[in-house]
Formats: sequence, structure tokens, C-alpha cells
Amino acid sequence: MKIIEIVKINRELLRNLHIAGVRLDDAKYINLYTEYRHMLENHEKVSYIVAVLAEKYAISERKVYGLIKRFQTDCNLFAV
Repeated sequence: MKIIEIVKINRELLRNLHIAGVRLDDAKYINLYTEYRHMLENHEKVSYIVAVLAEKYAISERKVYGLIKRFQTDCNLFAV
């Protein structure tokens, strides 16, 4: 199967995800956000959580903060 075939099959889904502000790259970080929520529930400090996750996922702390912010943002499925 070619990439274009997958895109054609999922065209509407991809368009809706794009409109909602979801990036394809976000899927890589679902576990990161899950771990963030778990650590936060265990009363860890945000700066500690970010440092640990940045190290674990080999990304910058700024990227972790950005992902957390984006994942917590409400999406607008009815945007024009």
C-alpha cells in the first residue's frame, strides 16, 4: 500500500484532526502525557516531572512543556 492510498482513505479524519489542532507527531507522545498525569496525581512537582520526561524521551524540557500545554488545550471541532 502506498502512502497516498492511506491518506486518501483517511482524508476526512486527517482533515478533522488538522482543524482540531492535532499534529501527526503528537501520537508519539501519548505515553509521555499519560506518565505526566500519573506523576502529577502522585503530587510530584511539575518541574521535576518535566525534567524526568525530557530525559526519558530524549527531548528538551521546552518540548515537554509545549506538549503538555497542547494536550491540555480544548479542541474546536467546529472551527471554520
